[in-house]
Amino acid sequence: MSIDSRTEPRGARIRRRLVTIPRLFLFLILTTVTLPLLVVVALLVDVVRWITARKPFVAVRMILFMWAFLAISTGGVMWMFLNWIAAGFGRRKDSMVHNAYRVQRWWARSLFASVGGLFGFDMSIEGHELVRPGPIIAMFRHASIVDNLLPALLITDRENMKLRWVIKRELLADPALDVGGNRLPNYFVSRTSRDPDEEAARIAGLAEGLDDDGGVLIFPEGTRFTEEKKRRILKRLEKRDPDLFARAKDFRNLLPPRFGGPLALLDTGIDVVFCAHHGLGGFAHLKDIWGGGMVGQKISVKFWRVAATDIPSGEPDRKRWLLDQWQTMDEWITSVQDAAKET
Repeated sequence: MSIDSRTEPRGARIRRRLVTIPRLFLFLILTTVTLPLLVVVALLVDVVRWITARKPFVAVRMILFMWAFLAISTGGVMWMFLNWIAAGFGRRKDSMVHNAYRVQRWWARSLFASVGGLFGFDMSIEGHELVRPGPIIAMFRHASIVDNLLPALLITDRENMKLRWVIKRELLADPALDVGGNRLPNYFVSRTSRDPDEEAARIAGLAEGLDDDGGVLIFPEGTRFTEEKKRRILKRLEKRDPDLFARAKDFRNLLPPRFGGPLALLDTGIDVVFCAHHGLGGFAHLKDIWGGGMVGQKISVKFWRVAATDIPSGEPDRKRWLLDQWQTMDEWITSVQDAAKET
């Protein structure tokens, strides 16, 4: 169900990896060699920013996280390469899939520990007991470049569940996601597909054969939230879909969900687990991180579950139902923001 086994020619995959994997190794080597100098320069920048504007030390944190990201990604690629050799040069597929899930858990745990340790995160989770049992459709909010770690961290690693991801095709540029993601039954979706029905069918196919330890992960917004994206999307919706615009314009923290993938998954008759979170929005852009707002951030996460039997049938009713869930998520995020302002 991954892009390489269904839609991507083998030659194209090899050509891409001949660029992205050496580039990853080169960046790690260059960063490692220059790390002492980079840290010293970053420290000087942080001192000046602290003296002139009382900004927290961010430059050093960013440099160290960049190195950690490169090191962890390189370690994941090397781990999977060694497993490919141990699996008879890729002949034992079950071994490669099992190992890819192990790498995914380690990758998410290590990256989140790195960013959390460097920036001083404190995370609270509500409703985590609702994640199990599978099979589930996990629908997550998408607000930053970091929150895509949450499904692997909170469901795959913490609950040892095997998620099948709907993931945007652009992320194939990351060799760790490319190699690991294509070993697992994921689907790299094109956001500009000329055949949305075919894309929806392939997404729905991810739910086939799931057991009590399985699930499908999708970010219904399709891209991470920013105010600029929200304005642009609402401008389009006002003309193309006035009904959706009327609902979406009141969302303060979310983009309207894209219906294609979620509705296709709802047809499979599986419980849905929603995940809202607050506190990671400061990682939407590098300029947000540079502003220092992520230092010492309190991360709040909330899960809730809707049984398949409680999900209406029929496309119009399901669209309204999904928008109702999105409104619930938006209101919860707003309540957490308001509470944070009062403390």
